[in-house]
Amino acid sequence: MKKIGIIGGSGLENIAGLSFCGEEYIHTPYGDPSDKYKVYKSSDAEIYALSRHGNDHRFAPHQINYKANIYGFHQVQVSEILSFSAVGGINFNYKNGDLVLTDDAIDNTNRSDITFYDKTGSVIHIDMSIPFCPSVRAKLKESAALCGIDLIDKGTYICTNGPRFETPAEIKMYRIWGADMVGMTLFPELTLSKELGICYANISLITNAASGVEENRKLTSDEVIEEAKRNTLKITKIIEQYIKYDKRESCECKNILQGAAVSK
Repeated sequence: MKKIGIIGGSGLENIAGLSFCGEEYIHTPYGDPSDKYKVYKSSDAEIYALSRHGNDHRFAPHQINYKANIYGFHQVQVSEILSFSAVGGINFNYKNGDLVLTDDAIDNTNRSDITFYDKTGSVIHIDMSIPFCPSVRAKLKESAALCGIDLIDKGTYICTNGPRFETPAEIKMYRIWGADMVGMTLFPELTLSKELGICYANISLITNAASGVEENRKLTSDEVIEEAKRNTLKITKIIEQYIKYDKRESCECKNILQGAAVSK
């Protein structure tokens, strides 16, 4: 039976159409994950869903134990992770409520604990030429289409430390860099998953225009949460279709460590 991980924010705790089997507490060598993993089952899949901020949203982006969250999925032998994020739109063509299937990313954080290979003598350079699993991305795109849900099929996510929102000058700079949207949680979540050979893909929900995109407009956490709630149904439909849809091409994600170690 295939095992699929889902990681997102509030609102993804209950996935209709799947059989809820309970919650599982997973302790890892890297400490405690953000919360218990909610376990669901379908006819041919077991699904582990985790709220990255905790179910009561108690962890700010810089407080999340990313290593524990991802290693917890690894311990239960999840082979692919579907990630869902709330982001601010930098691209002028984006509007609130748009769903973007992320295809590239920029890490503008300076966080610690960003790799599982942090012991002296173990030097690993993970290839990021293809940041997100192409097979999972293709299946997500097809699943959204089967549901009749519009999905922008490419966009670059820039990740900042948080927990504050960005300044207008920062957003202007990020746009020059090529970023389409801004969030606070993609890194190191993405790279940690890759290090463990877990397929990872991300759908980002545009909840608001980033700072300065709309002049003299204050950004609030309330609008982010409200927009996320309004789009929960669309996201859960994509998840349900993804799980029951069998078409998925093979990929090389599990072989990421081949040629990654530095040796002399």
